[in-house]
Amino acid sequence: MTELQILDIMYQTFQTAVKLTMPFLLVSMVVGVVIAIFQAATQINEQTMTFVPKFLSILIVMGLLGSTMLSTLQDFFRQVLAWMVGS
Repeated sequence: MTELQILDIMYQTFQTAVKLTMPFLLVSMVVGVVIAIFQAATQINEQTMTFVPKFLSILIVMGLLGSTMLSTLQDFFRQVLAWMVGS
């Protein structure tokens, strides 16, 4: 393998990692901001109040997008195997 191929694989790896984690991060951030606003308005400072909704929202995202994420990861793995076998 050449250095260019290795750099291309690394770039694709980072791109796939961002693509797979971005829905979880965005949903978690939005839920966190909404709960922080609610806590500031009601002056309730309970740690479990932020954890449980974030956890449930991440489970919902996993249920909705899990199959798509799995197929993305499978496609990436097949591509990496093709690069390895091809060189």
